[in-house]
Amino acid sequence: QVQLVESGGGLVQPGGSLRLSCAASGIIFTFKSMGWYRQAPGKERELVASIRSSASTTYADSVKGRFTISRDNAKNTVYLQMNSLKPEDTAVYYCNTFHTGYAYWGQGTQVTVSS
Repeated sequence: QVQLVESGGGLVQPGGSLRLSCAASGIIFTFKSMGWYRQAPGKERELVASIRSSASTTYADSVKGRFTISRDNAKNTVYLQMNSLKPEDTAVYYCNTFHTGYAYWGQGTQVTVSS
């Protein structure tokens, strides 16, 4: 059974930093692409960043230069380092992967950027 468990969200002031973690189980993590998505109130869920098994990465234009996605295959964990946070980054952040044709999601972690 595939499980994705996010952690690391919270309240931070504008300009601050947070690091999100997503621990995966039930998959051969090394071979999987992983993604971080976010959903703000009243908006659609959007892709923030993704990392392939090769460790190549992609980012949404809105977070380029501020966010960094990385993975630790020994710990079956993917990270999202978020720096220079802005109020518009406020959202629930979700970890995602695909397995046997299905999309799997974590429970989400709230990130609130506010003074």
